[in-house]
Amino acid sequence: MARLIELDWPVYGPEAERPVFRAADFAARIEQLRARMRDAAFTHAVVYADREHFANLAWLTNFDPRFEEALLVVGVSGEPLLVTGNECMSYLPISPLWGTGQLRAERYQPFSLLDQPRDASRSLAEILRDAGIGAGSRVGCVGWKYYGDPQAMDLPSYVVDTLRTLAGRERVADATELLVRLRGSCTAREIAFFEYTNHKASEAMRRMQFAMREGMTDHELIASAGYDGLPLSCHMTCKTGPNRVSLASASGETIRRGYPWSANIAYWGANICRAGWVAESAAELPVAARDYVDAFAGPYMDTMAEWLAALRIGAEGGSLHELVQARLPFERFGIFLNAGHLIHFDEWLSSPVYAGSAERVASGMVFQTDVIPSSKTYFSTRMEDGLAIADEPLRAEIASEYPAAWGRIEARRKFVTETLGFALPEEQLPLSNTFGLVAPFVLNPRLVFAIP
Repeated sequence: MARLIELDWPVYGPEAERPVFRAADFAARIEQLRARMRDAAFTHAVVYADREHFANLAWLTNFDPRFEEALLVVGVSGEPLLVTGNECMSYLPISPLWGTGQLRAERYQPFSLLDQPRDASRSLAEILRDAGIGAGSRVGCVGWKYYGDPQAMDLPSYVVDTLRTLAGRERVADATELLVRLRGSCTAREIAFFEYTNHKASEAMRRMQFAMREGMTDHELIASAGYDGLPLSCHMTCKTGPNRVSLASASGETIRRGYPWSANIAYWGANICRAGWVAESAAELPVAARDYVDAFAGPYMDTMAEWLAALRIGAEGGSLHELVQARLPFERFGIFLNAGHLIHFDEWLSSPVYAGSAERVASGMVFQTDVIPSSKTYFSTRMEDGLAIADEPLRAEIASEYPAAWGRIEARRKFVTETLGFALPEEQLPLSNTFGLVAPFVLNPRLVFAIP
């Protein structure tokens, strides 16, 4: 059974420089997409993005729409075409492909916000026709989800309707899975970048946990995180008090003893989340919840230790799902979402972990240890951090190209295994400085779980 120990949280040193993705990285990704297009007999891929659903386009070009919609048209050869609204035309230099002449762009003003000028751009049909889409084309549409039906697409209907008019209804199909699968296998540089964002997000969470005081507001607590402007993959949340609502942002609620608390900080490739009780010990919890450690949070930590030990290259997602369901029965723990998922620029890319899944854990996957219990009596607990799966060649590449990041990864592994007692397979690379550190009573953050 997991036990509680007191310790100082480890310091893993200053962060390394942010890894930079160059034009060659994005050109290689375009070619990866083209290879998948050829395999699926597509002549064109049309990648849609908006402010919320930016990740596929950002991965391919480093361009993420800031206010508007955008469309990337990729043929099997030639320069890709990026179609943007009014304001994003000035944002094009963010893409190294644009700077090196490997990306074309055209303004399509209906992608702009309401009531902005609409009188200086061609129709979408003209733009797409000049990009080579017409009779004889076979177009793969890339949104952000796929539905098991090739004719079900989450691009706006006016885009899909235009493509169907140009190429024919049966020659336009969903191709979102192509990008999801490509992004699910990360390179050494991507893993180093996600180590950078996990490092920053976890340090922000550490500052919050050690700054927490009874009587401060949730706004004051969030401010202690020291948000420094990195792009977010989802809203930061902070919830506590009698009016707590799941997924809510800070609202001015006062932090009071005896109430549950949870918060998350999510940068691209990182989402650090913790949940516990505003208390220093079990004596300050509601009477019915005072066995929180033994009855709820402790069994959760034991299960997470077993789950991590099983998270190996080749492990079936279905077996990981079954492990959590067997150890943490729904009647007490209420876990209904996936027991872990893949993370990328977007907070949730996909998950190989679900009932009956034959998908296997593979080198290059970056996981979010996102196993979410919920109870009316015990509230919740959380060990939500980032980790990468890397075989020996990928580990060697990270160590060679990013020695500072690799040094932090090795230091985390040493602390998590030797001090906290987790048994991590050699292919697991902890990316977060908070990895494994769970304080059930958040006014006493030095009191954390360890595995016997």
